Amino acid sequence: MFIAILDFRTAAADRPAALAQLESERDQIRAMPGNIAFRVYASREDDTTVTVVHEWEDEEAFAPYLASEAFTRSGAALRPMMTDAPVSRRFHAELLETVA
Repeated sequence: MFIAILDFRTAAADRPAALAQLESERDQIRAMPGNIAFRVYASREDDTTVTVVHEWEDEEAFAPYLASEAFTRSGAALRPMMTDAPVSRRFHAELLETVA
């Protein structure tokens, strides 16, 4: 499994627009081959931070997302709202179990 976690900040007034942009792309990203999850979170600690958590079957499945129109559109919309550089952390992970 491949996991990518993106954290970025906006002005408080811009965060709703940033969240809306990401939500508008969710269905298209979820439909991409190899995508397991795409989750967007507004920080409960402040009114400026946004976190995006991606889960993919593997790194090879993640690569087409980075080249996708959804990624390009979101980047064009979000980057002007960011108040500092985004931080993306990427992990190879092994699923041990799913507990329901």
